[in-house]
Amino acid sequence: MDDDAREDWVEAESAAETVGAGRPRSLWRLGLRRLRRHRLAMGALYILAALYGVMVLADFLAPYHYDNESRQHSYSPPTPVRFVRDGRLSRPYVYARSYSFDEYRRRVWVEDHSRPVAVRFLVKGDPYKLFGLVPADRHLFGLDRAEASGGTTTATSAVPVRLYLVGADSRGRDVFSRLLYGSRVSLTIGLAGVAATFVLGMLVGGISGYFVGKTDAVAMRVCEMIMMMPSFYLMLALRSALPPEMSSVQVYFLLVVIMSFIGWAGFARVVRGMVLSIRSQEYVLAAQAIGTGHLAIIVRHVLPNTLSYAIVALTLSIPGYILGESALSLLGLGIQDPQSSWGNMLSDAMSISDISFHPWILVPGVAIFVTVMAYNFLGDGLRDAFDPRGLTREAG
Repeated sequence: MDDDAREDWVEAESAAETVGAGRPRSLWRLGLRRLRRHRLAMGALYILAALYGVMVLADFLAPYHYDNESRQHSYSPPTPVRFVRDGRLSRPYVYARSYSFDEYRRRVWVEDHSRPVAVRFLVKGDPYKLFGLVPADRHLFGLDRAEASGGTTTATSAVPVRLYLVGADSRGRDVFSRLLYGSRVSLTIGLAGVAATFVLGMLVGGISGYFVGKTDAVAMRVCEMIMMMPSFYLMLALRSALPPEMSSVQVYFLLVVIMSFIGWAGFARVVRGMVLSIRSQEYVLAAQAIGTGHLAIIVRHVLPNTLSYAIVALTLSIPGYILGESALSLLGLGIQDPQSSWGNMLSDAMSISDISFHPWILVPGVAIFVTVMAYNFLGDGLRDAFDPRGLTREAG
């Protein structure tokens, strides 16, 4: 951010404090009002809210546990759910399916129309802990285990009935269920990463810009050294240097630390530039004159005036964390199977032939695309809503 933009930002803060007929309106209130008028950003916000809501209730919404497999259903196609039977509307149901082999030794799935299996709601299934605390075994929908356990005899191989809304992976695990469980890693790693980046960037940038001199020189040289390194290759090097037998939980926290270590430097430099302008404002000089400590001035008066920019910048950086985790997991250096993340789920899509014969294995890629685009649209909306020049005009 250049000097003119920083000055406009500070001017917007001052102008927004007393506008209207004696009624104060803060910069935040003006920015949020402009954000609500940004339809694309609000639509992205609703999509992200829905994704995070699904993430929280993944255990309840998923019909199967992420590691519940059936090798007989390897790469099973999506199960058609029907609502009409004998010409009349009925409760949702699926037909039992069995497979045989064609002349090319490929599986051919055949439905047994004589044996429908009802899709039930609040059905018993794999046990889990709701919110990680409450033991439960009820799922929003699924197939009754007793009803689905029988097989058919009309084809070469009889198999139990399974409900695959978007198909199965190479081990016969439900892609939809693994997608919901994987969202917990792929959606939270961005938030955890920017939280660590926020603390480090604000602390280093605030201290560096406020004290300047040797403190500023040392801090900025450290930031520049980190920024010089190619981020993705640095992630690969740091992850590869650690033991491969680490659990998925340890790997998750490790990825957060690695990506935060890489991402905070650029954010700190921008915060430092804003603080250089803010430290010369009258309210900062007044706080110094009455003997307020340096740390209190930084925390109470300086850094709060950078929060508008910080929220926009961090929102736009979340997709980078999601893509970084996905890339590492895809290469086998991130979350390990059987724990699911959107990145390691895409490891099944490494072959063109697998994609052509089983296109549903690309569904995690679609989820990553939707999430990244939603964050980008939301970040653009926040940037437009809190643009200092626009806020200055509206406040005036």
